[in-house]
Amino acid sequence: MTDHDQPADLVARTAIDRRLAEIVQPAVEAAGFELVRIRLMSGKTRTLQIMADRAEGGIEIDELGEITTVVGAVLDVEDPLEEAYVLEVSSPGIDRPLTRLKDFETWAGHEARLETDELIDGRRRFKGVLQGVEDGEILIEIEDHGDPVTIGLQFGWLSDAKLVLTDEL
Repeated sequence: MTDHDQPADLVARTAIDRRLAEIVQPAVEAAGFELVRIRLMSGKTRTLQIMADRAEGGIEIDELGEITTVVGAVLDVEDPLEEAYVLEVSSPGIDRPLTRLKDFETWAGHEARLETDELIDGRRRFKGVLQGVEDGEILIEIEDHGDPVTIGLQFGWLSDAKLVLTDEL
């Protein structure tokens, strides 16, 4: 995947996930929610996992049911998957994935784990405190030989990012 082929976010990573996101995202947003992540998981039974939240955060169980109904109806009409699957709709939870650039601003000051596809300064995993976003780079304060140092990572370099469960969450 070249830089210009990189998805603009981590909401949907694979081609099929992006196609499914194109189908369900308008329905999720029309219901007043944001699509946080979508993944089609293979296995004995394929599972379509959808994570949604309110823009301001916090979602109730009955709202997840509402999203399930809306998304289920859209998928029944569009019928993008040939094989049977189970639809699973959930909230991001405490160790929420960070899938959009704005998430790194929203959660500045919180501890996160970031992973990259390629080695950056000899490593792929970075754990530290988010410091926000500057010029399109995610700023994270990490420990370097016992000293705190803030580094910038391009959003397109990330393969995974999520909050770390701490007392603050």
